[in-house]
Amino acid sequence: MDVGITGGFYQTDIDFILARGCPLIVIYSQNLELTLASVVEAGGAITADIFSFPGGRRFHFTEPCGNEYAVWSE
Repeated sequence: MDVGITGGFYQTDIDFILARGCPLIVIYSQNLELTLASVVEAGGAITADIFSFPGGRRFHFTEPCGNEYAVWSE
């Protein structure tokens, strides 16, 4: 299905983090606490513990290569 969005992945030596002005990729989870535990178990580092924001709760983390992501839930 073509929805008019293009994108992809590529390897680089530059970390993809908010401090460098990169967009934040946010992933949805039905169980935020379980997902946080899974991220840590897989080698991720929590950069912002679970917090509330308009629309739900979320946390931020970097994966082992240093790229930053967030996970949110209602």
